[in-house]
Parts: sequence; C-alpha cells; structure tokens
Amino acid sequence: MMLQAGILIVGFLFLVKGADWFVEGSASIARKFGIPQLIIGLTIVAMGTSMPEAAVSITAAMQQNAGITIGNVVGSNILNIFIILGLTALITNVAIQRSTLFYEIPFMMFVTVVLMICGMTGGKVTFAEGIVLWALFLVYLGYLFVMSKKGENPEEEEAVVKGSDFAVSGATEIARYFGMSERFIGLTIVALGTSLPELVTSVTAAKRGNAGIAIGNIVGSNIFNILFVIGTAALICPVPFETKFIVDTGIAILAGLVLWIGTYKNRELRKTCGVVMLLCYAGYFAYLCVV
Repeated sequence: MMLQAGILIVGFLFLVKGADWFVEGSASIARKFGIPQLIIGLTIVAMGTSMPEAAVSITAAMQQNAGITIGNVVGSNILNIFIILGLTALITNVAIQRSTLFYEIPFMMFVTVVLMICGMTGGKVTFAEGIVLWALFLVYLGYLFVMSKKGENPEEEEAVVKGSDFAVSGATEIARYFGMSERFIGLTIVALGTSLPELVTSVTAAKRGNAGIAIGNIVGSNIFNILFVIGTAALICPVPFETKFIVDTGIAILAGLVLWIGTYKNRELRKTCGVVMLLCYAGYFAYLCVV
C-alpha cells in the first residue's frame, strides 16, 4: 500500500514537470515557425498529452483486458472539459477560435456520438468499427494538415507519459485495494490520472498567456482519445462497452454542448461557464458514487 502511494506521488511529480516542459517547447515551436497556437494545441500538445490514455488502453487491449478502455477514454473526455477547462476559465478568459467553435467542437461531439452508436450495437467496439474510427482519425489529421504543417517535440512528451504511467498504476492499485469497481476506476481514478497532463498543460498555458494551446489541447485530445486510442484498441481486440457507458457517453456529448453554448455568444470561455462546468462534474461524480 505504501509502495503504491509512493509510486502515485512520483507519477504526479513527473506529470507536473513534464507538462511544464511541454508547454514551453510547444509555444516555442509556434513562435519559431509562425504556427498559430491553436494548431500546436490541436496537434502536438493534444496528441502528446493523450499518450497516457493511449498507453493505458492499448496495453490493456494487448493483454486481453480492454474492459477499462471505454471508462478511461470517456471519463478523461468528460473530465477534460468540465474540470480542466472549468479550472482554466477560473484563471482567465479563454478566447475561442472560429474554427474551434464551428468545426473542432462539433466534430468532437460527432465522434462521441459515433462511439456511442458503435458501443450500443453489440455491446462492444469491433474490429470493423475500429477501422471506421481510424478512417475518421485520418480525416481529422487531413483537416489539420490543411490548416497548418505539424511539428515534432518528442522529448517533453516522454516525461508526461512516464509520469502518467506511474500515477495510473499507483492509483489503480489503491482503488482496487478498497474494492472499487472497474467502471468507477476507469471513469474516475484512471481518467484523472491520464488527464493530469491536460490539466497541468492547460492551466500552465493559460497562466502564461498561451490560451490557444489550452483550448486546442482539450478539444484535440478528446478527438484523439476516441478515434486513435479506442480505434487502435479495437483493432487489437473487441473493446467491451457496458450498457452503463451509454449514460457516460451521453454526458461526454453534453460536456461538448455546454462548452459550445458557453462560448458561442462572446467567443470566449468565461468564469461563469467555468463554474457551470465544475458544478456539472460535481453532479456527474455524485451520480457515479450512487450507481
């Protein structure tokens, strides 16, 4: 028990420092090549901070234990919007790019609906559905490449991934020690652990005035989580989709809708919307505790 708690603390330390390096490196790339912060956030930062979800879910699938995959991804996506953007909005008003409002957020909600449909048909995400998710992922990458060329920054990403691996391992063992369900672990403990890079990265970016990275990071990460992480896991083995996950996936869609509605009028994410997001997550967490 003490060992797992120690691993958890070490993981958190790796995550904080790794995300700090990641924001600095990504912002530098944007300045050096004249690439908009939004594009850096949607590509390098989003995919880099989603590596923990990919590592956890794909490893589980390879070990024929993909049951935690949906909870990990859906839980992370809900937490990314309600908690991370909610906290970011409390720190500063975050401007929303037109492309994010009219293209990326709607696409994020669309792929979440696709995931729900895949899970409802047969209670699992199959190989064929994994191909569909990957096809949508390639479409999304094509869209990003049309907007701007993609840079590379793997060194900072490594520290983030390693820290999340420690954090998830320690937190999951502690949760299992206390008899928590796999679904609860996936939707909360593992989701929080694998979302820590997004949390630290987005809050750090907002505090440093790199708000474009904060928004693009979350939206791009959520899209990447569904299309690449679940898509890849489904190509390895069928990914179980419990009936209860329909509600969770619906909450993920609702989170995207709250973000879209909350930013549509003023073209920025403000403190009021941030408070609403945090209250929404509090209600969702209460629901998880009683079902």
